[in-house]
Amino acid sequence: QVQLVESGGGLVQAGGSLRLSCAASGRGSDTYGKAWFRQAPGKNREFVAAITWSSATTYYADSVQGRFTISRDNRENTVSLQMNSLKPEDTGVYYCAAGAATRDADRYDYWGQGTQVTVSS
Repeated sequence: QVQLVESGGGLVQAGGSLRLSCAASGRGSDTYGKAWFRQAPGKNREFVAAITWSSATTYYADSVQGRFTISRDNRENTVSLQMNSLKPEDTGVYYCAAGAATRDADRYDYWGQGTQVTVSS
């Protein structure tokens, strides 16, 4: 069983930055692809970014490309999401996920509880 715990959410003004972190634990948790998804009020969960086990490949949603950066530290068993130039439309609950490193939420086996990000205009 893999456990994922997110941290780093909060309230920030448009144009500001936040850094989210996700600590993973459990057998094999450091070998999974990792991703961030988000869900805004009244909307479906959507893909944000993903990274392979080796960090060789990263994927981003078009809406965050160039503003967000996903990274991981396999020694610490963490994955991070650096979010710059935040916009009000980035508001939502951000979830960390472990599984195949794809844009498809169905390919992820484990999910964290989420952390709230609110961007004010």
